[in-house]
Amino acid sequence: MRILLAEDEMDLNDILTMKLSDAGYSVDSCLDGEEALLYLSSAAYDVVILDIMMPKRDGISVLETMRKKGMNTPVLFLTARDAIEDRVRGLDAGANDYLVKPFDLQELVVRLQALYRRAAGRSSDWLEWPGLRINPAAHEAWVDGRSVELSRREWALLEALLQAQGRVLSLSQLHDSLDGF
Repeated sequence: MRILLAEDEMDLNDILTMKLSDAGYSVDSCLDGEEALLYLSSAAYDVVILDIMMPKRDGISVLETMRKKGMNTPVLFLTARDAIEDRVRGLDAGANDYLVKPFDLQELVVRLQALYRRAAGRSSDWLEWPGLRINPAAHEAWVDGRSVELSRREWALLEALLQAQGRVLSLSQLHDSLDGF
């Protein structure tokens, strides 16, 4: 999964980038809304994590710009704004999920996986092809009923190919899937 993280608290940004990367995700991170829009205009992401209160452009503005441009990438707001009105405003603006700080990292990861599955039209973490089953979230792979170990790059490549569901992928699409590995 390729994630864009837009969070202006540098320490939290660094920790989330490191933890999500260690969990096997490809993460691009930025510290303000303008930078987030630059990233979004230059790469495709599976999920976007936005803080609402960021400098230059707030998360709501970034999300509204995304939706006006036809970007349907799932967005999770990760914010300290916890009032019901804030949640309603964020979801009304087009967010797919809303998580209030402080939060549990495990809950964030599970929510990201759920957004990713929904966007792909799946109800399970497992991706399958005849003789092959992988669960990218748990880093489990099975070939003909036997467990196999894969490197991070192998995971990213295999996941990209299985996500394509038989569609032809260009080299640039594969490169984007492997970006960061």
